[in-house]
Amino acid sequence: MGGALEAGYVLKRLRPSIPAFEALKQESRLEGYWMLVRLADGWVSGRNRFLKRGEALFGAWHGAELAGVCGLNIDPYFEGRDHGRVRHLFVGARHRRAGVGRMLVETVVDRAGRYFRVLNTRAPEEAFGFYERLGFRRVEGEEFVTHRMIPAKGG
Repeated sequence: MGGALEAGYVLKRLRPSIPAFEALKQESRLEGYWMLVRLADGWVSGRNRFLKRGEALFGAWHGAELAGVCGLNIDPYFEGRDHGRVRHLFVGARHRRAGVGRMLVETVVDRAGRYFRVLNTRAPEEAFGFYERLGFRRVEGEEFVTHRMIPAKGG
């Protein structure tokens, strides 16, 4: 995949073993977020390489700079393989409000529609509005899910 986004952004599959990912991971840590640390740990250990049916890890690039990351996994908190999960969404501060997060999540939603009946995420409270604007519905009373959508079936 290599589609062009707004303002010169390019979306491609990502391997988090490259130096550009390390820079974004450090930025996320400095902001107090651990999702990219968990992503890197899962990749290095082999626990999560986004290789199961339907899974993918995407990066949004602005030139040589990795601007954002978002993954799609089989949801590990549900039995079976019909629930997908939005994982590890992070956009660098210089690239926020440019549509990067939206394009990453829309790409994940599009892919999820080909493989999963349901798409879940557990978002921090400050991201609730973002996910709701993208069509996710708030979920109450589930420990590992704050938002869910039924993705349109893709081709």
